[in-house]
Amino acid sequence: MAYIRAIETYTPKHCLDNEMLASEFPEWGVDKIFKKTGIESRYIALTDESCLDMAVDACERLFINHNIDRETIDFVLLCTQSPDYFLPTTACLLQDKLGLKKSVGALDYNLGCSGYIYGLSLAQALIQSKQALNILLVTTEQYSKYINKNDKSVRTLFGDAATATLISCNEQRDDQIGPFVFGTDGSGGESLIVPHGANRNPITDASYIELEDSSKNIRAPKDLYMNGSEVFTFTLTTVPKVVKETLIKAGLSKSDINYVVFHQANKFMLDILQKNCGFTDEQFLRSYQKYGNTVSNTIPIGLYEANKETKFKTGDKILLVGFGVGLSWGATVVEWQEVVNSES
Repeated sequence: MAYIRAIETYTPKHCLDNEMLASEFPEWGVDKIFKKTGIESRYIALTDESCLDMAVDACERLFINHNIDRETIDFVLLCTQSPDYFLPTTACLLQDKLGLKKSVGALDYNLGCSGYIYGLSLAQALIQSKQALNILLVTTEQYSKYINKNDKSVRTLFGDAATATLISCNEQRDDQIGPFVFGTDGSGGESLIVPHGANRNPITDASYIELEDSSKNIRAPKDLYMNGSEVFTFTLTTVPKVVKETLIKAGLSKSDINYVVFHQANKFMLDILQKNCGFTDEQFLRSYQKYGNTVSNTIPIGLYEANKETKFKTGDKILLVGFGVGLSWGATVVEWQEVVNSES
């Protein structure tokens, strides 16, 4: 039934490396930034580049580089927390920009670091219920538009990106995506939040008043705020349990898993998670060094990069785990089928 047929990625042209950040924050040198985050660079969208623009580029690369007929697409799932508009739905605008047929279904869903897992689940369910055969799953995020330039706590971590994944139906095989495990704890919503800008707290003059925290990070209520210690505690408490539950549900042991792709938050968090979950260096894949934390994009970017390095072979079992803003988490196992990456 459902399987991952192709993946493509897009990153903006502007690369913000640690040297550039160190020049703005002299108290944090290049070595300190890398030691704290494990990130060497991150890509930042231009002022006039929107999430829709990035999604279009990722999808066009998918169609061209993998010889995909856009007429075969019958559903679009688009995950973003930085849409072009409150309304209309970005997925609807993407249908028009890509010239997809008007009989496609199209919807946005607002979910962050676990968003790709949720998208895979929705795609698998649409295929299993015979509502669609070829689903375009798009992730596109621009947290940089929410970040105060003087807040190094988040500016060093987050980058912008978009990905496009084609989920297709193969009636000759069982599902190669699933089972799934999900979880939600909305009581932690304020741990990673943009406080002002939507209907609860509309933008006012007060939204622009900047304050300095105890670590000398500067932000206003319209800017992204992350309580790093709370998110860290949540992650270390939740993820090992999710891994165990997913493996039990799939009837697999850790040794049955060829590769693991966690949400790429930062090196420090992933080092501890790898140790606590008991995965080897060979199993545990990392891609944050070049991209930073790209929210819902990190897992598909990880899959794309590993496949480009020819790590995967058909039949490999890959554990995917997303966790973060919400607070929300999700995990699944996919069985890999050979995907030919582009060279561009």
